[in-house]
Amino acid sequence: MLATRGLTWRIGEVAIVDSVYLDLAPGEFLGVIGPNGAGKTSLFNLITGLRRATEGRVVLDGQDIGALPPHRRARLGLGRTFQASSVFGSLSVRENVRLAVQAHRGGSMALWRRAAADREVAAAADAALDRVGLAHRGTALAGTLAHGEKRKLEIALLLAGEPRVMLLDEPMAGVSAEDVPELVAVIKSLTGDSGRAVLMVEHHMDVILELADRIAVMHHGALLACDTPETVMANPTVQEAYLGESL
Repeated sequence: MLATRGLTWRIGEVAIVDSVYLDLAPGEFLGVIGPNGAGKTSLFNLITGLRRATEGRVVLDGQDIGALPPHRRARLGLGRTFQASSVFGSLSVRENVRLAVQAHRGGSMALWRRAAADREVAAAADAALDRVGLAHRGTALAGTLAHGEKRKLEIALLLAGEPRVMLLDEPMAGVSAEDVPELVAVIKSLTGDSGRAVLMVEHHMDVILELADRIAVMHHGALLACDTPETVMANPTVQEAYLGESL
């Protein structure tokens, strides 16, 4: 469903991302780990088009999308969250998701006209909120949500765009320990029978081990290993380069 082929980003002579080859199958959950500065977020930026690769290709369903801007990649089914929460705090939770649905479907962005009247848009927004467990918070201002709830809202915004591949960049960052299990359950539900694939950067190893079908390990911009969680955890090179540093 998604593949990178020799994906590279250099600044001068320094390779921030160094010839990364990855494959993501339909319905697969691929975790990405590595020390700070390993190139994980930079890899996401290259895949989603926020940065233009120096070399290599990004392929989505057989189509080379490396020359496309971020919004064109999103239209083709590539969705992403960021490390920092980004919602419209002065709008309600439901209004946030309605805008995302309208943006995806190409409708009017005027909340006071179309969003309140368009039943399909409203139904899609409510379905996304229900999916992440925020249906009961629809009328609350997004800015008043707890951090874990904002992370759920960001996933609802992503679902509103009906992505086939979702990139989640450290969704557990800043989330309180008591909110982690609910957020993990929401993320676990994203693949299921839908065929949707998920690529997730995360520092919480217990979360990665629970969710991932495979784990990719990055170190100094390069892909050090990519295999099942059991194989990666037992890899001496990975233990020395990453796990030993973080434990």
